[in-house]
Amino acid sequence: MKSWLFAAVTAIAVAFSIPVHAEKSVGNVMDDSTISATIKASLFDNKNTHATQINIDTYKGVVQLSGFVRTEAEKDAAGKIANDTSGVKEVHNSLGVHDATSVGTKLDDSILTAEVKAALLDADKVTSGPINVVSEGGIVQLAGFVTSAVMVERAGKIAGGVSGVKSVDNQLLVKPK
Repeated sequence: MKSWLFAAVTAIAVAFSIPVHAEKSVGNVMDDSTISATIKASLFDNKNTHATQINIDTYKGVVQLSGFVRTEAEKDAAGKIANDTSGVKEVHNSLGVHDATSVGTKLDDSILTAEVKAALLDADKVTSGPINVVSEGGIVQLAGFVTSAVMVERAGKIAGGVSGVKSVDNQLLVKPK
């Protein structure tokens, strides 16, 4: 079961990572996809982490963990897993800690996430493809690797302007050289 899960996660990670990282060499894309898939599989294997709640972005060996987890201990465990993964040069643990929410709030957050994604998609000077958007209790987290500090700032302002957003946790990173 674990090998099937690992293979599925790896295939999905590769499929979604290649278009986003087109400016990198094929070797870097494969290395980064392998790093992300290895971390995701390790998170699934760890009883102290909820892998489905954690997004992993890797760019030239630099890893960002994002999303929301329930405890600092889970955040720390995920960071340790990422740090201990072969090929990882640096880890940005951008995981937010937030209490569990009700089913109604989860539905509202899903709608809010979709509205923020749509606003980013329509925005000038923002390439929304590499931006992960997650909402928890009205808090919107933006994460991923973008091309400039201007895009980081612009995306944060756009997300903050969407009706229903209580606050923006802008964790976007400018791609390392």
